[in-house]
Amino acid sequence: MSRFAALMRTTAARLSALYLMLFMLGAVVLVIYMTNLSVSLLTSQTQQSLSEEVASIGAAYTRGGIPLLVRVIDRRSRQPGAYLYLVADPAGRILAGNVESLQPGVLDSDGMVERSFTYQRYGERNASDIHKAIAVVIALPNGMRVLVGRDLGEPERFRDIVRRALMLALGIMCIGAFLIWYFVGRRALVRIDQLSSASQRIMGGDLTGRLPISGSGDEFDRLSGSLNAMLGRIQELNDGLKQVSDNIAHDLKTPLTRLRNRAEAALTSGRLTKDYRNALEDIIAESDQLIRTFNAILMISRLEAGYSSESMQIMPAAPILRDVVDLYEPVAEDAGVSLALGALDETPLRINRELVGQTVSNLVDNAIKYAGGEGADATVTLSMERQEKSVLIVVADNGPGIPEESHDRVTERFVRLEESRTQPGLGLGLSLAKAVMKLHGGSLRLEDNKPGLRAVLAFPVPENGR
Repeated sequence: MSRFAALMRTTAARLSALYLMLFMLGAVVLVIYMTNLSVSLLTSQTQQSLSEEVASIGAAYTRGGIPLLVRVIDRRSRQPGAYLYLVADPAGRILAGNVESLQPGVLDSDGMVERSFTYQRYGERNASDIHKAIAVVIALPNGMRVLVGRDLGEPERFRDIVRRALMLALGIMCIGAFLIWYFVGRRALVRIDQLSSASQRIMGGDLTGRLPISGSGDEFDRLSGSLNAMLGRIQELNDGLKQVSDNIAHDLKTPLTRLRNRAEAALTSGRLTKDYRNALEDIIAESDQLIRTFNAILMISRLEAGYSSESMQIMPAAPILRDVVDLYEPVAEDAGVSLALGALDETPLRINRELVGQTVSNLVDNAIKYAGGEGADATVTLSMERQEKSVLIVVADNGPGIPEESHDRVTERFVRLEESRTQPGLGLGLSLAKAVMKLHGGSLRLEDNKPGLRAVLAFPVPENGR
């Protein structure tokens, strides 16, 4: 009973019950209408038949008077399935016909009897033998009365047949509708219970849990799919928050310790103003590095939350690449690296100029640091490629590259494959590039350049220039 009560409280069950009530009301109205219409049609046909029979009786009376009329009525009343015939004298006594008794007052009228009346045939004595009929009463000039009628048994039987058939159909449809309503509502209740159980587990802290999807593609599956995507995003943000917290605790502990040690060393061993000045300069440089780290973390967090999406504009990315090459040519020359600008593409893209410029700059800076090796001249190439639905910005170098199994890991925050940390950097460049590409609806791919590394930024081409 508790399950049934819970089922009745669901919106689907209430809507189904409302539709069932409306259906039953419509079916009852249909039964009444069809029954009355059928009886009305049969009654109309019966009255038309009576009119034709009265005309035939009248023709016999015109030809031969009362004697012929009585003979015609007597003959016709003996035929199977005959009409009701009756000839009565002015006092109302029955002289001929196949009717033994009539409801009182029927012969007092003239013409079509307004309402049906009861009668009995010859040889019928039981109360159940009383029939109903409609008739036409003809008053003759000598005061005699002639009645021509038709039994209503056939229309009444037809009415009963139609009513029973429609009621049976209504009953079957109602039972079927109830069963469908019950099982559909029960299935909906089971799905709701599954969603509620999964939600309870998720609220209990299990963010890896997901709402069940049956695969039917109904509204529950669509809702579950949307909520699962939201849960996946929440889990991703939580994992990122946890990772950032861990990385900050691990990677920023060392520079903070160095800050303290240098300040302490300056206080204990510094004797000259120059010593204090050098210590303060080192502390300021270390502090600037910390500020850059926090700024990078803040920028990544804003990008992952969709920040700055309103500052997009439609423009080609080629001018950005030219500016980056102009900016880093002196840096590459000082490092002994050949920086080349390859083929460019002028396809308009929906991008944030500053973010894309910063991302490409970070990739070029990394490529310059690690280009070259094993006696080869260090080279870095910046180019663009056009594909069917995307435009690629490629930064390629001929350095040692990154093992394929580490391609995904190096895009995480503070991850650096160089354990010695001899090269400057925060381990946030690729993570920032990944966040920027996610904001633009594109992707960051790391590929083997054989030798070296290819960092590929894939931007989607906007449709209709939007």
